[in-house]
Amino acid sequence: MSNEDITLTAGDAEAVVQPGNGGRIGSLRVGGLELLRQGERFGCFPMVPWCGRIRDGRFRDGAAVHQMPLNSPPHAIHGTARDGAWRTARTSATEAVITYDLVDPWPHRGRVTQAVTLTEDALTLTMSVETYESSFPAQIGWHPWFNRTLGGPGAQDARVDFRPAWQEERGDDHLPTGHRVEPKPGPWDDCFGMPDGVDVTLTWPGQLELRVTSREEWVVVYDEQQAAVCVEPQTGPPNGLNTLPRLVTPLEPLEASTTWTWHRA
Repeated sequence: MSNEDITLTAGDAEAVVQPGNGGRIGSLRVGGLELLRQGERFGCFPMVPWCGRIRDGRFRDGAAVHQMPLNSPPHAIHGTARDGAWRTARTSATEAVITYDLVDPWPHRGRVTQAVTLTEDALTLTMSVETYESSFPAQIGWHPWFNRTLGGPGAQDARVDFRPAWQEERGDDHLPTGHRVEPKPGPWDDCFGMPDGVDVTLTWPGQLELRVTSREEWVVVYDEQQAAVCVEPQTGPPNGLNTLPRLVTPLEPLEASTTWTWHRA
């Protein structure tokens, strides 16, 4: 099937899935309000087969050390799938399933499947990584760029509310040092631990409240840019291919999901 944009609708909610642009959600509108920052590199993109930065672009896989392109020097960042074209497996009015085959520079063959499901008050993203050959470490995550304001007269900035158990101490290289510290006030480009599952609420006062949840226990919050706030559930911390590898095996794919639930003010 083609990789043309797919529009899902449910009630007054509309989501646009862009298989040809890295498998991202290019738009999410609720009652006419655009929740995601617009632009070719924004929206919400999948982070796979790793999330955040890999130190120096290198990760160890058994006895081998692999080098990824340094697309955020001196590190590699956010995986390879966001730069590729995905294929559409199936669609309905409220669901799209798209796939991406891992290719160079990633050293292992595998398939990523992402399902996007829209209801009147929620968007659910589910992703899996499968291998039919050798096992390899991988991560899954999502990088949504939520608009800081939703526009309109007197529009106020989004407020971020969450209660992490800890914050990963961030080194000068923007990577976790391995130490856990008490959560600090923002602005953030930081990874937090939520062992009972990711649960972060974004509130645009007087307009809309959106809750990001996931069974995963890691979330990166990034709000250092004026235009947007990012809340990124993921299966491990940045540099996790080295510090907390999760193996994809022929018998055990890596799977994760996140749900965004909203209601109008």
